[in-house]
Amino acid sequence: MKVNLQEDVLKDLDLTAAFNREIFKENNILVINIMSSPGAGKTTLLEETIKALRNDFQMAVIEGDLATDLDAERIRSLGVESVQINTVGGCHLDARMITKTLNEFELDKIDILFIENIGNLVCPSGYDLGQEYKVVVLSVPEGNDKIPKYPVMFRRTDVTIVNKIDLLPYVSFNLEEAGKNLKEINPQAQLKALSAQTGEGMDAWIHWIKDAYHQCIKTKPFK
Repeated sequence: MKVNLQEDVLKDLDLTAAFNREIFKENNILVINIMSSPGAGKTTLLEETIKALRNDFQMAVIEGDLATDLDAERIRSLGVESVQINTVGGCHLDARMITKTLNEFELDKIDILFIENIGNLVCPSGYDLGQEYKVVVLSVPEGNDKIPKYPVMFRRTDVTIVNKIDLLPYVSFNLEEAGKNLKEINPQAQLKALSAQTGEGMDAWIHWIKDAYHQCIKTKPFK
């Protein structure tokens, strides 16, 4: 008799993701899972996003890293609650890890929960955490080959952010080519070009989050 353990594990994770999603729905929380390769600027993007939204929303962050709580500390310095998950070598977060953090939060006081996934363009794309949206961050120094080379990641995301556009004059990155590659892989995906460092293009990202929040809660009672 052959037992497919991988299939059983993935089924269990999908059930856990559904459990998480129901909890988020009950508490009217918009959950955004942010993924990227290491160094693309996820944490800087989160910091600037929090600064732009903190007068309108109560936010919290789950930080995923192999080791340290450096990124979580950066978020906490902004007065936002952050729970650190260290995978000690694991290349992605999974739904069970998220479930274990939920009792650390006062869920009824959160409007938006950001999950900063492990820096990796492969593993995180295949795991549902219970989020409403998946966002992938690509930085211009990484080059134009990342979208066609890692199609699964970009196929499974709702928004692709091209970060560090302030460096466009100094690197051989073509925004038009990136948009074309993304549309070929994922015609429904949105592309937003910005610089979290300088603020250029951030308004479009902030407006998208606000719209996503209102879409998420439009059929639910307001707090």
